[in-house]
Amino acid sequence: MRWRYAAVVSDPFIAAASLEGVPSAVAAARDGIDAVLRDRGLRKTAPEDTAQALLLGAWASATLEGSAYTVDELAAGAGDATARGAVRLSTELLGLLPAWQRSPVQALARIHAIAAAGSVDDAELGRPVNPEGVARLTNLARLLGQATEAPGLVVAALVHAEIADAGAFVSHNAVVARAAERLVWVAKGIDPASVTVPEAGHVADAPAYFAALESYRSSDGTGVHQWLLYAADAATRAAEASPLSR
Repeated sequence: MRWRYAAVVSDPFIAAASLEGVPSAVAAARDGIDAVLRDRGLRKTAPEDTAQALLLGAWASATLEGSAYTVDELAAGAGDATARGAVRLSTELLGLLPAWQRSPVQALARIHAIAAAGSVDDAELGRPVNPEGVARLTNLARLLGQATEAPGLVVAALVHAEIADAGAFVSHNAVVARAAERLVWVAKGIDPASVTVPEAGHVADAPAYFAALESYRSSDGTGVHQWLLYAADAATRAAEASPLSR
C-alpha cells in the first residue's frame, strides 16, 4: 500500500482523504458530478446513455494505452487488440459489480481476462504473476471490506492508483485499474447508472495523469497528495464527458 499510515491506522482511506486541500477538491468534484446527474430531473437514465458512457470509457482507456482509433471506429468493431479488449470489457464490466463487492481480487482477475484476451497467452489471462503485486491486491481487498468514512471518490482514486502501481498482472494493469475505478463509482453511489466517464477524465489531460501516477509511486504522502488532487480534477472532467452533458 502506497499511501501514508495505511498499515498503522484503522481507516487509511480517511487518513488520505484528510490531506490538505483534498476534502474541498473532492467536494467540488462531487458537486460537478451531481449537477450533471441532477440535470436529468425526474427522467430515467436511458440504457443508451450508459452504453455510450461505457464506450467512451473504453476508447479513453485504450487511448491511454497507445491505441489510435476513434470512438466511431470502435463502435463499428474496428481497432487493435487493446481497443477491442477495452470495448469487450465495457460491455461486461457492470455485470462484474456483484463479484467486485464479494471478492475484489477475483473480479480483478476476470477484468484482466476480458481486457487482455488476444493480447497475451491464454495461460496468463486473469492470473496474477507478481507476488508482491498479489499481496498488495489482497491487502487492498481487505481494506475495501472494512467500513470507511472516506468519500467514494477518494476510495476510487486510491483503488485505481494502487492496482496500477501493484502491477500484479503480466499486462493491462492500468486498464484493470481504470475499470475498477469505474466499478467503485457505481458501488459507492457516485454514479449508480455509470453515465459519467472516469476514463475520459484521465485522457483529457494524459500528461498530468501519468505524472500523478508516477508521483504516487514515490511511496510518500506527497505523492498520494498529488494523486488525490489530480483525481479530483479528473472527476470533474469525467462529469463533463458524460453523454448527459451533450
